[in-house]
Amino acid sequence: MEQRNVDVAIIGSGSAGLYVLGKVKPSGKSFVLINGGEAGTTCARVGCMPSKAIIQVAEDYHRRSILGRYGIDGHQQMSLDTAEAMEHVQDLRDIFVDRVLSNSTDNMGDKFIEGYARFVDPGVLEVNGERIHADKIVIATGSSPMIPEAWKVFGDRILSSDDFFEQEQLPSSMAVIGLGVIGLELGQSLHRLGVDVVGIDMAENIGGLSDPEVNKAAIEIIGKEYPLWLGAAVEITETDDGKLLVTAGDNSKTVDKVLVAIGRAPNLESLNLEAAGIPVGDDGIPPYNPSTMQIADLPVFIAGDVDGDRPLLHEAGDDGRIAGYNMVADEIIAFHRKTPLNIVFCDPNICHIGVRFEELDPDTTAIGQIAFGPVGRALIMGKNKGLLRVYADKRSGILLGGEMVAPKGENLAHLLNWVIEQQLTVGEVLQMPFYHPVIEEALQAALYDLYRKVETKNDSPVTELIPL
Repeated sequence: MEQRNVDVAIIGSGSAGLYVLGKVKPSGKSFVLINGGEAGTTCARVGCMPSKAIIQVAEDYHRRSILGRYGIDGHQQMSLDTAEAMEHVQDLRDIFVDRVLSNSTDNMGDKFIEGYARFVDPGVLEVNGERIHADKIVIATGSSPMIPEAWKVFGDRILSSDDFFEQEQLPSSMAVIGLGVIGLELGQSLHRLGVDVVGIDMAENIGGLSDPEVNKAAIEIIGKEYPLWLGAAVEITETDDGKLLVTAGDNSKTVDKVLVAIGRAPNLESLNLEAAGIPVGDDGIPPYNPSTMQIADLPVFIAGDVDGDRPLLHEAGDDGRIAGYNMVADEIIAFHRKTPLNIVFCDPNICHIGVRFEELDPDTTAIGQIAFGPVGRALIMGKNKGLLRVYADKRSGILLGGEMVAPKGENLAHLLNWVIEQQLTVGEVLQMPFYHPVIEEALQAALYDLYRKVETKNDSPVTELIPL
C-alpha cells in the first residue's frame, strides 16, 4: 500500500476546508486536500447562491402584483416559463461552482485527492488505497440533508435542498416540511413561481425566531401568502394515483412532491473516528474549542458545518481561518468569535443578531421596537410590513442583540451586528448620522424607543449631537 507523509491533511474541500487551505498553502508546510463526493462548496452548489438566484426570479415576478398601483398597464398578462427560470438558476449555480473550483482545487496535482478518507490509526488516514500520515488533520467534511428513513420509500417525490436545484421543471403542488432558512426561502419562492405550496413545521416558530412578537408578525405576514401548518408532527402516505398525502394535525393536502428541509447532519459516520481515538459527544460531534477549533487536546481540528454550531458560510470561513492558522503555528492560539448574524432571505427578511430573545434576562434587559407600517422608505417600496425589536442591557445601555422580520433586513441586520460587535451603547449609536429617507431610519426609531428604557443616558442635552 502506498504511503505519504505530510504536515497537514485537510479532509473536505468545502468553504471551511478551502479557508484552511488558504492558510496552509503559503506556509511552506506539506499538505494534501482530500474530498469525497461532489466538488464545490455547499454554498455555491446547493446552498446560499442558487437559492438567492431563484429568490430573485420569484421576487421580480411577484412584483407584478403591485405594478397596477403605479399606473403600469399590462402586468396582468405577464407569464413565467418555469423551465427557463430553473435553467437560469442552474446556469448561475454552475458559474458559482466553477469559480470556486478554478480558484482552489484546479492545478493542485497530487496534493488534491478525490476520494473518501477514513482514519486507520491516530494521525493516519486511508483514501483510495493510500495511507496518509499527517502531523495535523482538519475535519471539514460538511453536512448532508436529513430525511427520515420512512420517507425515502417515496423516491424522487421526496426532495432535499441537494436535489431541488437539479429539477428541470417545477411540480404543480408541493409541501415544504421544515420552516427554517431553506424551507422558508424555497417555499415562498415556489409559491411566487406559481406552485401550490403549504409550509409545515412541528415547531410554533419559523425562521429560527425566538422573539414571540417578531415570530407572530412573521407568521402573519408570510401566512397570508401561503398556508403555514405549525405545531404538529407530519405523516406522509401515498394516494392511489401516485401522489403524496401530507397530514399534520387536523390539516391534510395531496401534493406532487415534498421538499424536506428539517436540518442537516454532520458527515462524520464514514471517518472511523474511533480508530484515531477521537471522542464524540451525545450529539455525535467531537467536543472542540470554538476559539481554536481543536478537538480535545488532539492534533485534530474541526471546521465548518460538520461541527454542528453555526452552519453559515461566513462562520465556516472563520472556522477555517482559525483551524488553518493553528495548522501552521507553533502554538495553539485562541481567537475571538464574531457577533452571531443570521439572515433568512424570505420576503420580508427574517434576521437575528447577537444575543437571542430566549437568552435574555428579562430583569436586566430593555427592549425597543418599531413596526414598519409608517416607515416612509418601506411604504414607497410597497414593503411596509414587519417588526424590528432591539435589546440592550438596561443599566449600561450596551446593545445586546435583536430580531426582526423586515424589508431590507439584510442591511439592517449588518448595521446592528456591527455596532453590537463594537459594544456601543444605544446613545452612542443614535449620535451617528441617519440619512432620510432610508430603511435604516427604522432602526433609528427602534433605538429611540429603546433609549427611553435604559438607565445610562448621553451627557449631551440633545441625544443625536455631541457638544463641542
